[in-house]
Amino acid sequence: MKNKLIWLAALTLVLLAGCLQEAKPQEKPGPSEAPTTPAATESAKENLKVHFIDVGQGDATLLEYEDYKLLIDTGDWNSTATVDYLKANEVEKLDIVVGTHPDSDHIGQLERVVEQFEVGEVWMSGNASTSNTFINALKAIDEKGTDYYEPRAGEVFDVGSLQVEVLYPEEITGKANEESISLKLTYGDIDFVFTGDSGVKEEQAMIDNGADLDAEILHLGHHGSNTSTSNAFLKAVTPEVAVYSAGIDNSYGHPHAEVIAAVENAGAEVYGTDVNGTVVLDTNGKTYEISTEKEGTVVEGKNRCLDINKASTAELQEIAGIGTSLAEAIIDERPFKTIEELDKIKGIGKGKISAIKEQGLACIGE
Repeated sequence: MKNKLIWLAALTLVLLAGCLQEAKPQEKPGPSEAPTTPAATESAKENLKVHFIDVGQGDATLLEYEDYKLLIDTGDWNSTATVDYLKANEVEKLDIVVGTHPDSDHIGQLERVVEQFEVGEVWMSGNASTSNTFINALKAIDEKGTDYYEPRAGEVFDVGSLQVEVLYPEEITGKANEESISLKLTYGDIDFVFTGDSGVKEEQAMIDNGADLDAEILHLGHHGSNTSTSNAFLKAVTPEVAVYSAGIDNSYGHPHAEVIAAVENAGAEVYGTDVNGTVVLDTNGKTYEISTEKEGTVVEGKNRCLDINKASTAELQEIAGIGTSLAEAIIDERPFKTIEELDKIKGIGKGKISAIKEQGLACIGE
């Protein structure tokens, strides 16, 4: 794939910082120009190993199979965990490195990865950041002459026996988190869905776009936050296994209890890097096995606050007794000063308010 250094707004930022002074825009290649070998729909030749790497409060997932290695996100900026893990596993070359979005807990070690490993291509959304982490990553990509690409929804790539389908975004508008690169990966009969930090609104867009989201393995969006993983999305994916990446005792309270409860209620087995350390899934394309660095069972823990003054329609429906019509009525009537004020809405009486309070999920944020 040819270099594509059309950085859009990012290029402007970097030029102001004195970087990428000679970068020249090139025509964006289409999906047919992606690295292709036998199609992913054919039988997998070797086992695929997916490493959900324990990088603390960040994301990094290594996929290795045949002669290919892909990395989805690179961990946090203040850690060398991703680089250390790659070196410990004798990784020398990465065919594709995906930075789902420019937050420093997802592209934090991208600069080091590009500098210390042979990287074929870097995929990013095109959304920009003013952080040094982002600017230094772009500078490293340019200095190394690494190919750069901005995938868009609907594109499909065959990378050896792995099929990579882009689920989101169709276009970018500057909403970096929400417009995370979201992917469905297919290896034989086993499917994986990764959504970065995409929110419930973006999940619904993926559903509305008609993509086949059904997958055995779901990497929970936004570290298991209640901003992601709506009931509708879970119904569309129907995962057998869900994995989230989060740091032990992180200040965000990730993963949120209501998300873990919803995923388990959907019938999925849940693993988390805060509890299990690095999680490795090994598949021959028909069956899979999971091993963990540490033994432990993910529990719901303390319920997190779902602010009824900010929650989306999908999130509000996670509250006891709240369906679509009541969720929309709550949005029309807010803000509320107390949970008890919900009784102004027709269909929410004292009994329903008692059930909501007993559930302990709904709250009034600060």
